[in-house]
Amino acid sequence: MSKNSKELGEEPIPKLLWKQSLPASIGILVMSLYTIIDTIFVGQYIGALAIGALTIVLPITFLVSVIGMSIGVGGASVISRALGAGDKEKADLSFGNMVLMCLSLSTLIILLFAFFNTEIIQFFGGKDQLLAPSLLYFNVLVFGVPFQAWAMMSNNVIRAEGNAKMAMLTMLIPAIINILLDAIFIAYLGWGIEGAALASVIAYVCSAIYTVYYFASKKTELKFQIKNLILQIPIVKEIFSIGGVTLARQGIISVLAVVLNNSLVRYGGEFSVAIYGILNRIMFMANFPVLGVTQGFLPIAGYNFGAAKLDRVKKVIEVSIKYGTLLAFGLFLLVLIFAPQLTRLFTDNTDLLTDAPFAIRIAFLATPFLTIQLIASAYYQAIGKALPALFLSITKQGIFLIPLVLILPIFYGINGVWYSFPIADIMTAGVSYWFIRKARAKLESQVHNPVEV
Repeated sequence: MSKNSKELGEEPIPKLLWKQSLPASIGILVMSLYTIIDTIFVGQYIGALAIGALTIVLPITFLVSVIGMSIGVGGASVISRALGAGDKEKADLSFGNMVLMCLSLSTLIILLFAFFNTEIIQFFGGKDQLLAPSLLYFNVLVFGVPFQAWAMMSNNVIRAEGNAKMAMLTMLIPAIINILLDAIFIAYLGWGIEGAALASVIAYVCSAIYTVYYFASKKTELKFQIKNLILQIPIVKEIFSIGGVTLARQGIISVLAVVLNNSLVRYGGEFSVAIYGILNRIMFMANFPVLGVTQGFLPIAGYNFGAAKLDRVKKVIEVSIKYGTLLAFGLFLLVLIFAPQLTRLFTDNTDLLTDAPFAIRIAFLATPFLTIQLIASAYYQAIGKALPALFLSITKQGIFLIPLVLILPIFYGINGVWYSFPIADIMTAGVSYWFIRKARAKLESQVHNPVEV
């Protein structure tokens, strides 16, 4: 057993959570800065409609990359518990099956996207003036998505080993490369939205190359073996029972993107899609500490559950919710205060500068409730309980947000779309609190009655 994975079961929880969360937070921050800087270059050098095009295309291509993420999350859960139980053979077998599934599935879907590009763009709301720039961006970006899927899968595997710093680098590398290439392709060479897409493709490829180097080195305790590329149905089922949660969540997010983009065009026009594009980038950046805490929580909870150290599982739930909520509240205040200045980073379009700050402030009203939503779903993923993890992962978008986005604009116009976000957050937090309270009570019982484990 390596030092990294051993620490997951021995080091004090607050220190361990900090050690696991900080690199994840830095990686997510840099990734979010990359998406923001990417959007800034597009907005300032190409125009507001180009921001709308990014908003249309990214949920589509992310559907493919999320295949890698879902395989990575599901496989990481299996690997964490296997390492915690001392079953190295199962960890290696899981890794080999993950590699085969990620490469084959992502490539197959990319081929389907290439044949039906126009229809897919239109379905996701890329109509009228948004269609042409969306197609230009999509037709280039699609070639890099299998590499992004691989990188996302690898990131979760590396974190499952307890190697948070290396996992951070898999996020830092593409972000930094993308920012540099944006400056060259968009600002200097003037290649427009196709230059933005090409910068992303090259960044994805570099990240994938780095992770291949990592797995070929002696830094990992997982061994890549050809014999493990033969799919084992029990392993595949276990991976997808947990990874399917991530896949379902992104599937729901993609359905939300269809509903949201079409509602935005209908009630507010193409510029409303651009406003949501700005809002979405700010939301991703502002939430990076909470997402980092969640990423740090996963391997700790999974390893200790596998090692039957349930008192440590209970402790990491409590500490993660406490720290995450404090961070979320601080960032919530900053966004509310500086919403106009944040908008000005992306565009000098008068309409966007007038309307976007209001939308941003409304959408962020319930941000302090975000941590409990993420930790509740992550807990059930970490311990291998697929159904509650699946339910909690789709509650916000699937059960609350999509119906609200369909109903509220009928009465409140475009503002009804923005009102939907905090209402959905509050309702989801209530459901998540009930689940996490139940989970903590069960852990408390098992700590005092080990025979129940």
